[in-house]
Amino acid sequence: MSESIYKKSYEELGFTDYFMFGKVMEDPKLCHDVLECLLQMPVGEIVDNQREKEFRHTRDGKYVRLDIFSRSDKGVSYDTEMENLNGKSIEWHAYPRRCRYYQANMDINFLNAGEPYADLPESNVIFICTFDPFGLGLSQYTFRERCDEKNSLLLGDGTAKYFFNCTYKGGEIPEAIRMLYDYIETGAAGDELTKKIETAVDMGRKNELWRGEYLKEQQVIMEAVRAERDNTEAERKRADKAEKRAEEGRRRADEAEKRAENAEARIKELEALLAAK
Repeated sequence: MSESIYKKSYEELGFTDYFMFGKVMEDPKLCHDVLECLLQMPVGEIVDNQREKEFRHTRDGKYVRLDIFSRSDKGVSYDTEMENLNGKSIEWHAYPRRCRYYQANMDINFLNAGEPYADLPESNVIFICTFDPFGLGLSQYTFRERCDEKNSLLLGDGTAKYFFNCTYKGGEIPEAIRMLYDYIETGAAGDELTKKIETAVDMGRKNELWRGEYLKEQQVIMEAVRAERDNTEAERKRADKAEKRAEEGRRRADEAEKRAENAEARIKELEALLAAK
């Protein structure tokens, strides 16, 4: 998690900020409405809705912490992520590999030993992007498994990955999506959904419990960053010392080699003198 996520004061937080997004989207009704707006289809009732849902399947394995993990009464799972670049490049964030890993961890969490693969629920990874994630100017990018040899043949594995480009300014898109994009980009609420989001954000800014959580998380992150910087500096100093020792070793080795060469040359001179007598 980037340190820059926590550089804003609590009063400055908006819907696109990691902490506030997670908090207001914990409301299952609001999460439901945002999902239906983006996907433009019924998603059913949200029966499980968790902020920062964490998956870790081995002790040493890389854990996954999802912004908002949701499951509908239809058994469909959703991971909804608000994405800001936070000063990093798109390539640095590795979104295609990230969503692959997120989806894999969501799937592993559902099947117990002996259960059939057919019981694996549909799962969707959704990235709401404050930038164009693929640079092609599309309003959204949807990925499903298809056959290379026959593009119309879907694998039907029940997975989908959505990238919503909130900077889109092009042709016709559903008005609800355009209003949501405009709100995410400008902060101006213009329809029922975005006004509902803005009300939730305003109430969140006044929530002292949330403020305390944010400040605590902010402090934890800052301390972790400082500790990491201290560790990095200590490692750098150890590396510098090791390099200096190596340089000294190389210098001594060079001097020893020169002495050996001089000795070898002296031996040859003496041998030549002996041979001349």
